[in-house]
Amino acid sequence: MMTSASFQDAQAVLAAQPFSTMMGTTLVQYDDAGVTLELKLKPEHLQQHGYVHGGVQCYLADNALTFAGGQRLGPAVLTAGVNLTYLRPAAGDKLIARATVQAATSRSAVTQVEISAVKDGAEYVCSVGSGNIAAMRK
Repeated sequence: MMTSASFQDAQAVLAAQPFSTMMGTTLVQYDDAGVTLELKLKPEHLQQHGYVHGGVQCYLADNALTFAGGQRLGPAVLTAGVNLTYLRPAAGDKLIARATVQAATSRSAVTQVEISAVKDGAEYVCSVGSGNIAAMRK
């Protein structure tokens, strides 16, 4: 069951994150099917071989996982842990992170994420992961 936060509420949360604003992240889905964040790639997101830096992918995974967990637990959540496996080097025009909740209690949610890169109009999965999201203590 989702919390009562709307797509607009979630966009406001993302806009309130200075790091996400600096990165250029956008929220494109926030509904019962899950959360989708997109990041248009810039030269600053790349490592020395021209691929997206792993830290950029991990940031995007972290944020998507937390937004998914927040759907169940409310907006006052923090990431308690992230596990990300890099399958292929990421390159192209943008990254897409799609996250869902696997299971949740009243205090925590186990979430999963898939990150795809879009290059020359084709999308391919470059990393997958999971996270544990915790409700903040009041």
